[in-house]
Order: sequence, then structure tokens, then C-alpha cells
Amino acid sequence: MSEFTHCPVLLDECIEALNIRSDGIYLDGTLGRAGHSREIVRRLAGGRLICVDRDQAALDAAQERLAPWMDKVTLVHCNFDQVDRILDKLSLPGVDGMLFDLGVSSPQLDDGSRGFSYMADAPLDMRMDREEGLTAASVVNTWSQEELRRILSRYGEERYAPQIAGAIVRRRADRPIASTLELVEIIKSAMPGKALREKQHPAKRTFQAIRIAVNDELASVERMLQRAVPRLNRGGRLAVITFHSLEDRIVKTSLAGFAKGCTCPPDFPVCVCGKKPVVRLVHRKPIVPSETEMEENPRARSAKLRTAERL
Repeated sequence: MSEFTHCPVLLDECIEALNIRSDGIYLDGTLGRAGHSREIVRRLAGGRLICVDRDQAALDAAQERLAPWMDKVTLVHCNFDQVDRILDKLSLPGVDGMLFDLGVSSPQLDDGSRGFSYMADAPLDMRMDREEGLTAASVVNTWSQEELRRILSRYGEERYAPQIAGAIVRRRADRPIASTLELVEIIKSAMPGKALREKQHPAKRTFQAIRIAVNDELASVERMLQRAVPRLNRGGRLAVITFHSLEDRIVKTSLAGFAKGCTCPPDFPVCVCGKKPVVRLVHRKPIVPSETEMEENPRARSAKLRTAERL
């Protein structure tokens, strides 16, 4: 099957959320396979699309995937949390819309050598940007037992975080843990039989936690939101797709803060802080995939789309 048949999550909903103008300037902060980007740029006539990704492989592939529209596209190798710096370098005070799909891109998961998957044997890497120094091997082999327990519990919401952290530390005392499947076996050895029989793969939560730690994902989302909203033009839209509760909580809280404005205590008779709402929430509740999309693309099952418009 051609890669061009790849259908990104909540595609129609994202395009509607962005309310695209043909002459507008837009930013796709998570280029990935360029599925969202293709649909955005196809709607531009005189407009411009800035495509950002931490993974140079995604930018290289975009040269082909976006070939018919490259005169309207600017490719940027950077973490999306640097959105303000990206726009400064391009001499753009603001844009008319931004989209951030916070899921791990399919090529990263599909390429077993990247170390994201618990189904294929590979070196423990998990870096979205291969130029960064911290790898999954560093986390697994050098972080303290307490720090491992903390990230497994917080980032993976793993019930057996203490047992798994302990098993990792005991195993690495003999020799460094080098591969994904070796880590999977360690995780399984630390879990009770009932957990191994659950529908979800026993290593899923641990791998998620380590990936988040390696790529500093949650802090990056917070930084992105604080820097992106002020760079929206009036009427510009910010659309964010999340895939797990930790990300969604950050997005929901941050956008609610921008939409509220006043931060005075509730018992103050009048506002003294002077803060005004910066955005309006386009939807009070997140948009979720249809049953049809979830059947056709299981990856979409946990997706949530939240959108805000600059006032």
C-alpha cells in the first residue's frame, strides 16, 4: 500500500478546526507523515505552511510527499516547543493557525530500529530527534531506582512501577540492558500473572513512560502552549491532538487559563489583576474520533482534539 494512503488522525475535524483561509499562514508543529500538512497546503493559494518536526527523517520524506506544493512550504528541523524562536527566525510576528498532533508518528513506531516498539528487538533509543544526547538506554541503565519508579508511575501510570523499577536495577547490576526485547522480558518478570493476561501489552505503559522521559514530552507541550498562543493572529486557531490523559490535562488546563483571563480570587468584589481572556474555546468538550475512524485506524482510539481561537 502506498504511504500516501496514510490517513492522519481526526483529519477532517482538524481541517474544520483550523478554519483555513487560502491566503493565511499556518504551522504544522508535528509534520510526521505530512498527512495533515498535505490537506492544509492544498487549501492555500498565496498562503504559506511551516512544517516543523524534531525528526529529520520526517523532513526528508516531506520533500516527496509535499512536492507539488513546496513553493508554499517551509521545512524546519526543531522541537515544536521552540515555536516562538521558529517564527522569529522566519520574521513572522504571527500566524493564522497552528496544529500539533502529539502522538508518536507511525514511521517512528514502524521502524523497529528506533527502539520505540516493544514488539521488535532494537537498541534502546526512543529519541525523536537523533541529534539529542539522552537515550532510553541512558535512562534504563543510569537513572536511580526511585527516579525510574517515579517516571513509570507518573508518565506511564503503571501500577507495578516499584516492582518494575526494582527488576531493572537488579538486572543492570549484572550487565547493561541493551535492547528493547530484553527490557520487555524484565518488565514481564516483575509483573503478576493476572497483569500479563490483560489485553494491553504488559510493556506498553513502561515504554510510554521512558519515551516521554527521553523526549521531555510533557514539559515540551507546556512550553509549546505558552509560546504558541501569543503568536496567533486575531481569529487564528490553535488545534491540538492528544493521545493520553497526561497530555490532555496539560492542554485542557493551559487553554482554560488563556480563556479565563482574570486570576483574582473569587471573593474579590472587582478585578484588580486586569488580565483579559486571550482565546475562546471553540468547543467546550474535546472532539473525539467517530466509530468508523476507530475501526479503520485503531491508533485513533484515544485521540482528543481541542481547539482555541485568538481573540
